[in-house]
Amino acid sequence: MLVSVIFKEVGEGRPYPSTNLSLRQWATIEPREVRLDELITTKATLDLHTLLADDSTLYGDLFPHVVAWRGDLYLEDGLQRTLRAALQGRYVIHARVLDEATITRIGQGE
Repeated sequence: MLVSVIFKEVGEGRPYPSTNLSLRQWATIEPREVRLDELITTKATLDLHTLLADDSTLYGDLFPHVVAWRGDLYLEDGLQRTLRAALQGRYVIHARVLDEATITRIGQGE
């Protein structure tokens, strides 16, 4: 029997240190393809008004923000856009992925 999942896991909260990146800093990270079934969410709930709003991607980055931490990919921002992609039958999204080394440098004050 084939079981289809949207995310690898539905999490609550971030297991990694705060990135404290501004939208401008996130925008410098080149988007790359990420499979939805490799993502772990950092939010367990979503407001359906936000998900279904026509303008849900007009405010902020068009690409979801993902943090690569200790071998896993965490969906930090963009749950609405990612779920929309899943509802449209897509299994891959383009996202900005922040790697663990960059988070460590940020934590050290660089």
